[in-house]
Amino acid sequence: MRRWLLVLGLVAVASAVLSLARLPTPLLFGGLLGALVYAVGRPAQPLQLPAGWFVLGQAVVGVLVGASVDWGSLRALGASWFVVVAVSCFSLVVSVLLGQLLVRHGVSRVTATFSSIAGGAAGLTAVADELGADARVVASLQYLRLLVVLVTLPVVATTVYGAGDEADPLEVATHSLLADASFAALAVVVGLLGGRLLRLPTPAIIGPLLAAALLTLVPAFDDARVPWLVASIGYAVIGIQVGLRFTVESLRRVGRMLPTAFVVIATTLLACAGLGWVLVWTTDVSALDAYLATNPGGVYAVLGISAATGGDVTFVAAAQIVRVLIVLGSAPFVAAYLRRAAAGGPEA
Repeated sequence: MRRWLLVLGLVAVASAVLSLARLPTPLLFGGLLGALVYAVGRPAQPLQLPAGWFVLGQAVVGVLVGASVDWGSLRALGASWFVVVAVSCFSLVVSVLLGQLLVRHGVSRVTATFSSIAGGAAGLTAVADELGADARVVASLQYLRLLVVLVTLPVVATTVYGAGDEADPLEVATHSLLADASFAALAVVVGLLGGRLLRLPTPAIIGPLLAAALLTLVPAFDDARVPWLVASIGYAVIGIQVGLRFTVESLRRVGRMLPTAFVVIATTLLACAGLGWVLVWTTDVSALDAYLATNPGGVYAVLGISAATGGDVTFVAAAQIVRVLIVLGSAPFVAAYLRRAAAGGPEA
């Protein structure tokens, strides 16, 4: 119990610091950092979360993604559907190909791929081990990408696209705690049961994701959200699970990848910005909205900038949601293909 209290204390401090820095999902990365400090500092006293807790954490992340699906926004894409899906798929292909540079550091192609995919950081971290990737590497490099995105996003939006405040920021709606709690509980239970019965790939996250997305069509849950406490626990569980698996050697291994990772991230950012111009040429969205729609991560920051600059928030949100759904939906099949193609290659 004393060891777990120490872990929770470290997680609380790390999460508080990241929250003050206004980084997204501070409890997920705070959980990872706090547990990592414990695992590296006390290798003779290892800890491991019960499997049931990790499944619950995966389910909560799935519900969070599913709850973000706005069917009205998706319908609003109209004739732009094909272009948005094509651009999203191409951005994933580009990031996957660039990620193969990481293989030279001794990780498997599955690990390299999920470490570099643009978007869905929390979901990919939650299912990395299940798909045969090294969750430690995936989490570290995914959140490095997210940090780079958050730092460069406002700079590029302002200096390159001339963004300026033209509208009120996104309003936070008031939600019923009872409705939100009922929504989250129902989505988790139905999603976990349905995922297993339907034999969905990575059922602990895909099942709740689909259940939550469908439940938003029910009038009682049309504006429901996952309660903050439930979301926090889910994120923290995922982070702690990954953090406790770190060792000094694995930390050094990730450190050796950083120069290559920065090259991959920078090239991915440039490629996605280039794809934004495809949207400009093929749809009627502005250059800024196209850049935000194809930006590889930081969805809440992206939507905030779009709203504050008077942009087409619906289009940007729909494009970002489409990419996350494509990432999580295709991840099990991509992993299976890469494992078959790289049979006999380096392990994750």
